[in-house]
Amino acid sequence: MWKFLVVTPPKIVLINRADSVSSQDRDNSQDQGRDKMLSLLIFAVGLLQSHAVSLVNSTGTVNEQEVCQCSVILPDNTFPADRLEAIEISNQKLSISVNQEITRIQNYQATLTEYIHKLKNLTRRVEIVELGGISYTELDFELLKLEIREMESLVIRLKQSINGSSTLVESLFVEIHNISVMVNQLESYDKNNVLAVRREIAFLRKKLEECEKNPGAPALSPPVSFGTCNHGGLKNISKPFVVQLNWQGFNYKFGGWGKDSFVGAEQDTHWVAPLTTDSRMMNMFRYYPTYDDLLLYKKPTDKVLTKTLAYNNIDYSACGQGGGMVLFNNSMYYNCYNTRDICKYKVDTGALERKTLTDATFNNRFSYASTTWQDIDLASDEYNLWVIYSTEQNSGNMLISKLNSNTLTVEKTWSTDQYKPAVTNAFMVCGVLYATRTLNTRKEEIFYMYDTNTNKEGQVSIVLDKMMENVQSVSYNPNDHKLYMYNDGYLVNYDLTFKPQEKPT
Repeated sequence: MWKFLVVTPPKIVLINRADSVSSQDRDNSQDQGRDKMLSLLIFAVGLLQSHAVSLVNSTGTVNEQEVCQCSVILPDNTFPADRLEAIEISNQKLSISVNQEITRIQNYQATLTEYIHKLKNLTRRVEIVELGGISYTELDFELLKLEIREMESLVIRLKQSINGSSTLVESLFVEIHNISVMVNQLESYDKNNVLAVRREIAFLRKKLEECEKNPGAPALSPPVSFGTCNHGGLKNISKPFVVQLNWQGFNYKFGGWGKDSFVGAEQDTHWVAPLTTDSRMMNMFRYYPTYDDLLLYKKPTDKVLTKTLAYNNIDYSACGQGGGMVLFNNSMYYNCYNTRDICKYKVDTGALERKTLTDATFNNRFSYASTTWQDIDLASDEYNLWVIYSTEQNSGNMLISKLNSNTLTVEKTWSTDQYKPAVTNAFMVCGVLYATRTLNTRKEEIFYMYDTNTNKEGQVSIVLDKMMENVQSVSYNPNDHKLYMYNDGYLVNYDLTFKPQEKPT
């Protein structure tokens, strides 16, 4: 008789036991047992498949008691219900987080849409101001700046609330910053013109009232005409007017800028010449057709001084050195790179002329105190083109030479007792050299003068404020009586006032 016996949980054992039966009955029962054995094996296979395990074929054995045994191993582990439950919980939490992030993104999108609308409105208003379509006042600028500050604050909070970067938010922040810079520039420009004129008008009205009250008071001195020397020398200097940062950026701290200083030259065009970041080489300078274009970095024309030769070699022979350049009669004059030569670059044609300045030191032998590579400094005034430099023979003291602007030859030279490396910079007005020195990080002093008309030198004290610590170049323009300073990368100018001309005794 056949029996099905489960021995242990991992095993199913099929047993064939012989009881007290006849051999014929045994033969008949063996046939029936085979059928039952097959059915049990099929049942075992189904049971194994329900537990997702693999079957392994095993041969049965018959022991001494004629018992047939077959063993099948079942897995001991059960279905991982706890892991499935943990996965379901994690999935539910993840779904909640995704929905929260989607809601936040929708809120950010709505906020950004509102900011973009405000930014477009501000852009239109700034364009109207820029094009001069309305009469703008200090109140208009204050309202604009207030809105811009509010938007900047909101965008900063938005950036902080977003974990990670957002291209849209970053782009919006940059646009708001650019508009802020433009509004500040336009406000400065307005203050330099409209508001300055209003102050002058108020001052003149006050003077007129004083004249009416005191008719016997001495008459005011007539203003000095541009391009003339009908005055008694430099009297005072205005507060600095900061135009803007040079177009190359903060890293370009050395260079020069201004207008054509030849008397009667066209005065709309402005030039800017930042030196390379090593503070030495002038490899290009930039032209702006108008003052407004300079303020807004529009319509520039680049004058490149380098040339590309065969095999990608670069020719630097036309490049300049130091910040002592000056534009005079539509030609740029400067110290040629790595030489004691003076270069003349014609702006219209690009033609280059050069001439050696005999005995002049160069390559930082006797440069100014606050700037490097400016051993040779070009300058101009109402009548002449000048060069300020030193020689070994003069022990580093300043020399002043009058140049022929056409041939670059030295026509006459004056020797001073002022040591050049003790001076921060210098400029010429009506044949008089004025030298500056540093008082502190925010003040400079015009302390020394040498008059080539009388061959006399002396001490003066005219203090001028400066925006940044170091002065890299200073040049005078007789067409507007302004001093143009390159101040740690910033373009700054000053108005000069002069003493009345002394009457001959």
